[in-house]
Amino acid sequence: MVLTFLMSCSSSDLERNPFLSEFSFRFQVNLNLPEYDDLRYAGGSILIPQLGNKGVLVFNLNGNDFFAWEASCPNHLPNSCSQTQIKGVLAECSCEKFQYSLATGQLLNPTEG
Repeated sequence: MVLTFLMSCSSSDLERNPFLSEFSFRFQVNLNLPEYDDLRYAGGSILIPQLGNKGVLVFNLNGNDFFAWEASCPNHLPNSCSQTQIKGVLAECSCEKFQYSLATGQLLNPTEG
């Protein structure tokens, strides 16, 4: 099985994140290759570091549906600690330990202020 990711941006009325650059790319993931083995199962995820601002996190939601997320923490400018790391089914920012669901992209531990 080969997955193809198409990421692109277009002008619209959507509010854009001021911290992240927008660009498009195309990348194929061959699930038969050993480096992508974690994506063969529901709940599996990997980091592809050569894509995006700080890499792209790919998540297998249910065996058939896949999500690709920018690995840079969206709550501040990219810096030395802003690449999120996979923690099970979460992505965690090294700077302030913000955690995001790989299934929805939602911030799970917001703080006030």
